[in-house]
Amino acid sequence: MTRRCGIDTSILVRLVTGEPMHDFDRTVAALTHRVEVEHVALFASHMVIGEAYVALQHHYGVSKPDAKAALRSVLSSGLVAPSGGDAVLEALSAHRGCGLLDRLIVLQYGSDDLGTLTLDRKMAALPNVDRLVLQETPGRSKGP
Repeated sequence: MTRRCGIDTSILVRLVTGEPMHDFDRTVAALTHRVEVEHVALFASHMVIGEAYVALQHHYGVSKPDAKAALRSVLSSGLVAPSGGDAVLEALSAHRGCGLLDRLIVLQYGSDDLGTLTLDRKMAALPNVDRLVLQETPGRSKGP
């Protein structure tokens, strides 16, 4: 029986960046051993993917499109898969509309059989997302 295990952000970022190289090689070897010898299926959660996406931009100076492409490459390599399946790979390929983190939020809620409420117009265009309509409150000003 295959054991299932989730990786954390440090592992996913290491797989994407390959840095530092010595640790990258050891990380790949250890994960490959888990998969091939111990029969462990490895997954990255929505949160880990989102955190890695931000870390790649902030700490490594990777552009948003390049970060998404790199994550998609690692998550479709066969070593580690997104826990949300192909829908996450599709979110990583999207170029229009709301951002990756918004898409991951909607996917996570969907996997929990929940709809999503938002104030964001772009996010509201996604399936199973409703835009929260705000009503004027009597006696309160609209603000600046």
